[in-house]
Amino acid sequence: MTQLMSKEITVDQMTNRLAFVAQSPYDSLYVYEEDGLVLGTLGFRIRENIEEVSRFGEISVIVVDRQAKRKGIGKVLMDYADKLAKEHECKGTWLVSGLTRVDEAHKFYKELGYEVTGSRFVKKLR
Repeated sequence: MTQLMSKEITVDQMTNRLAFVAQSPYDSLYVYEEDGLVLGTLGFRIRENIEEVSRFGEISVIVVDRQAKRKGIGKVLMDYADKLAKEHECKGTWLVSGLTRVDEAHKFYKELGYEVTGSRFVKKLR
């Protein structure tokens, strides 16, 4: 998570995130592990779309350790998200990716068949 967010995530902050996922009826967290080391993480949830009465799998987070990039771990996690979506009779999967990740992440998503379909608008409430 520290690598994804480009800032230090404390043990307490990560513990809070894990507790949040454990209590959520919507979110699941999966890890890719080799030799006792977590090399990748996938957050997944089911989103229902009232507009067309359908379901999509949402990749809420995906991160691969810097030292493990370009070894196929990201693809394994993305394929697993597709498998989960199919099991839940979803029409597809989607994710939101920040504008700062255009070079590496966006290219990766496009190579996997993802298309840019719109913009996200955010209003922060205080």
